Amino acid sequence: MSAFASYYTDFLWTLLNNVWNFIYAFLHAVYKFFILDIGEYFAQLGEHIKEFNVLGWVCLILVVIVNTVLVLAILYRLYQLLRRYILYRARNIEKDKLEEEIARLREQADMLVQEKSQIFNLKMGQGLVSSGRIQISGGEIIGANGAPMSLGGGTNQTSNAIETEEREVAVSNSRFTKLIDLDRKYAKEPAHVHMQEEDMLTLSQIVTRFTNFAASQLHLYYTEETVRVFFAGMATSKIIILEGISGTGKTSLPYAMGKFFNNNTSIVSVQPSWRDRSELIGYFNEFTKKFNESDFLSSLYETTLREDPNFIILDEMNLARIEYYFADFLSIMEMPDVSEWKIDLIASPQSSDPTNVHYGKLLVPQNVWFIGTANNDDSTFTITDKVYDRAVSIILNTRASYFDAPLTESLNCSHAYLDSLFVQAQSAMHMSDENSAKIMELDSFIRDKFKISFGNRIMKQMRLFVPAYVACGGDEVSAIDYMITTKILRKFNSLNLPFLIKELGELNAFFDKKFGKGVMKYSQEYVRDLQKSN
Repeated sequence: MSAFASYYTDFLWTLLNNVWNFIYAFLHAVYKFFILDIGEYFAQLGEHIKEFNVLGWVCLILVVIVNTVLVLAILYRLYQLLRRYILYRARNIEKDKLEEEIARLREQADMLVQEKSQIFNLKMGQGLVSSGRIQISGGEIIGANGAPMSLGGGTNQTSNAIETEEREVAVSNSRFTKLIDLDRKYAKEPAHVHMQEEDMLTLSQIVTRFTNFAASQLHLYYTEETVRVFFAGMATSKIIILEGISGTGKTSLPYAMGKFFNNNTSIVSVQPSWRDRSELIGYFNEFTKKFNESDFLSSLYETTLREDPNFIILDEMNLARIEYYFADFLSIMEMPDVSEWKIDLIASPQSSDPTNVHYGKLLVPQNVWFIGTANNDDSTFTITDKVYDRAVSIILNTRASYFDAPLTESLNCSHAYLDSLFVQAQSAMHMSDENSAKIMELDSFIRDKFKISFGNRIMKQMRLFVPAYVACGGDEVSAIDYMITTKILRKFNSLNLPFLIKELGELNAFFDKKFGKGVMKYSQEYVRDLQKSN
């Protein structure tokens, strides 16, 4: 025992001595670096400064400035990192406190509702019905003499209570289980958007804010040009197709957009077996007498209960033929009256159907966009002109480079406000008469040389896209260039191009002559690629 005690004492002494030596060495190193070494630096400078000529003094001043700037930059960067960490921690702590407070308030509200129901039942049950002095008939309170009785608000309360109970019984037997659950969820927690003054940004400011938000909060990097085209596409069509190679952010862009508007984006994976609309929205099961609700239908119905912008992603949308399973949506979106954008769900409506299903139809709201991602390879179907003509196509073949964005919060924005910005842009920044005339000349040229015409639909989309693109911070000619490339020149792939090499060269010359040399960069690059591939 004494031998072990002697060993353990020596061990503790050695350990403490080592700890002290480490602390002493660290403090001495700090003292040497910040005090002794600095004095030595100045001593060395004093020994050599006497031999400096004019050039030496100039070099000394430059070195001092560069080193000072470098040190200040390092300190500032450390300050930014520390500040960002402190803000992040503070925000999370505040968020946790708010969530706890909300949970506590909800619990109290549930208790109050239960107490109110119990009091009401006691008053109506024990005080009146069970006494035998009155009876309820057809929503009225009848006295013992058979005459209607007035009990203030009692009659209305009783009628409402009966109607509510009947509704709950009917709902419990509803054919739409998921949609009814959504009705109940939003009845308790309505998704209203209350915008503050600081939320009312312009389209250009929204583009910049989203770019910084995606980079700082989600570590997703997009150029403002890509985001600008996306918002202009939202102003033009309810269908946006994101094409390109894998890993360029096709799915993450609308996902980040949902987060930016404080709403989770729904992702629906398209299956190769999809052949008709029932694969997309579901179908009524005659055996169970229930409607088999798909995730897409639930996501679409939820948008009818919200006020903010919503996005539904059809991931790998061309794994099946789009014009088959998405045919109903392609058709209704051609109707000029948006009140007719209705999808048939069921032939025989019932009172227990969800709130926003009227006469067996669901109205597609204006606050939802369908974002399709597409890879063009041997495992997918070609996207037809019928789909392209109704959508806005965005090609993502490269990922944006990393950039250091300031910490940016999401945007509290309603669809009504965003739509008002699009309408305002169409009124204030419509396409100029000069560029409209050039487009007409281009239409005539392409029709004569390639037998392809713009068409009324494309011209209408261009008049929507160009103002929104300009309002987002772009210029008019670039917007026209982008639309011509994605709407017109894309159709050239179906032509016999080896016999049209000369005409393609004339087309590029036409672009230079009418719009300026090298101005139509998207269109001319696309034409050159067509020439090289043939």
